[in-house]
Amino acid sequence: MTMTPALRKSALTLHVTTSVGWFGAVASFFALAVTGLATTDPQHVRAAYIAMQLIAGVVIVPLAFASLLSGIVQSLGTPWGLFRYYWVVTKLLLAVIATIVLLLKLKTISYMGGAAAAMPALHGGHHAPKLELLVHSAGGLVVLFAAIVLSIYKPWGRTTYG
Repeated sequence: MTMTPALRKSALTLHVTTSVGWFGAVASFFALAVTGLATTDPQHVRAAYIAMQLIAGVVIVPLAFASLLSGIVQSLGTPWGLFRYYWVVTKLLLAVIATIVLLLKLKTISYMGGAAAAMPALHGGHHAPKLELLVHSAGGLVVLFAAIVLSIYKPWGRTTYG
């Protein structure tokens, strides 16, 4: 199935927008994770984890799914295909893995957001989940950046299905 040029450009616009939005939302989440771990101001810590919970649920999760779905639609409607080129398969795997890790981390994100909301100030402790959210958001940025690089350079050629 090949898309018309207008439909292909619309699908590409949607995919690029959701993918770049996903990256930007994770960058914001990372900045809040750094703040939550590094600052000594209890109100900034509390605000950071409440905001992280909101950003994760309302922005990052929907963008992850929109990017994944729009990428599949885009690949199926263009000559690139879903399994014809190694870079497309790699991007698909990176997006699926990043989405799964995100979904697995929602429990920790929710825990920290709830703890922050329940306390006037999120006191010491909670170091392990704070560090976990920082490390995973940094890793998410690396994975999403790798997907961007793959989209630009398109390395490795065709698969056996190409």
